[in-house]
Amino acid sequence: MTLNDTLKTYLDKRILWVFLMGCASGFPWVLIASALSAWLKDAGVSRTEIGLVGIAYGIYAFNFLWAPLIDRVNIPSITRIGQRKSWILLTQAAMALLTLVLATVQAPGEQLALVGVLIFAIALFSATQDIAIDAFRVDHFSYGNQASIPAASAMATVGWWAGYSFPGYFAFAYADAVGWNTIYLTLAGCLGAFMLATCLIKEPKTDRETLQREIESQYLHGEQTRSQRMITWLTVTAWEPLADFFKNHGLRLAILILVFIFLFKIGEAFLGRMSIVFYKELFTNEEIGTYQKLYGGLATCVFALIGSIINVRLGVTRGLFIGGVAMAGSNLLFAWLAMAGPDKSILLFAILTDNFTTAFSTVAFVSFLTALTGKAFSATQYALLASIGNAGRTVLASSGGWFVDWTGGNWPLFFVLTAVMVIPGLLLLVLIRKPLEQISTHHKDSNG
Repeated sequence: MTLNDTLKTYLDKRILWVFLMGCASGFPWVLIASALSAWLKDAGVSRTEIGLVGIAYGIYAFNFLWAPLIDRVNIPSITRIGQRKSWILLTQAAMALLTLVLATVQAPGEQLALVGVLIFAIALFSATQDIAIDAFRVDHFSYGNQASIPAASAMATVGWWAGYSFPGYFAFAYADAVGWNTIYLTLAGCLGAFMLATCLIKEPKTDRETLQREIESQYLHGEQTRSQRMITWLTVTAWEPLADFFKNHGLRLAILILVFIFLFKIGEAFLGRMSIVFYKELFTNEEIGTYQKLYGGLATCVFALIGSIINVRLGVTRGLFIGGVAMAGSNLLFAWLAMAGPDKSILLFAILTDNFTTAFSTVAFVSFLTALTGKAFSATQYALLASIGNAGRTVLASSGGWFVDWTGGNWPLFFVLTAVMVIPGLLLLVLIRKPLEQISTHHKDSNG
């Protein structure tokens, strides 16, 4: 495939829909992560407590548990707009209401328990939204032109970072002037805009329901009672997606794939979780907004597009390996910044490099997960794989604040250790490289 053919892929109007939904997916992390960390830091909350509030993010690691509902359950009244769209719209409405409540909290340091509950609830609906959005993208692109998978993955990444970075920039840029409560009221309004965008996109057409009925028919023999039909429905809904994954890849390879997915981004997760806390010790809110959100966000959007083109030519496996090595290297730049002090030139260099490596590796990673999913249970299987990847980013990385305190606030040592965390995943990738290349080839052939 020529470069021109690859670029033409971006002219597909579905790419715009994926971008908009990527924005909607990244936006809640402004609410529950970057803006919240700064708000709590300004309120005098300790690093350890800020990190522990992040335990609420652990819900992302378990959203596969209710992902089958997004594949199989229709929402009354609004399901007519589409299975994926109705779930996305419902979760966005819930997050908007919860954000309005969060905006009324006047002393987050004194009401930390309430803040934690609200953050958990927003994270719950955000994780559910992610299931539907990922399934929306997979249903639209997984079974067409092979180059469309990295392109869609890139636009999902661009959208995620646009939805996370640019609202985050405005939040940090104006927080000192208007206060965090006003910022959160404005962010709640942004969710209303995402709801409008959700109504305008087009639901993907798939044969998912036909395939699910065919699988159900394998369990149905003759006349069955209502309870037996319910058991059959639950079996197909909850068990078949997992069984299908292991059947397609074999027990040993499937387990190794799942372990790799868990390990791949742990180092990046620890860095990302504590980056705002680190920046707050060296820079002002406005500086953080300008460098980390604005410049970093723009860089990620550009680098994700470049990364998709490179990944089409390299292949997913080599893209993952190069991305992993680059992530480790970029983490070391933050150790340099920690030793140098509040140097804006080093900050900009570190952020741009980190955003390049993050964008490149994320495009490869999302393409990799997409290639592993099946047609009948796209929401459930992708959610399972993404949840395992999120486990390191959410559950383990919540101890990042404690980890920094354990080192006595030694930020350079912390960043070096996050770089070392990348190594186990890379070693495992080398071990399973050949079967992964075969999966990619088979996926390409099956797409025609």
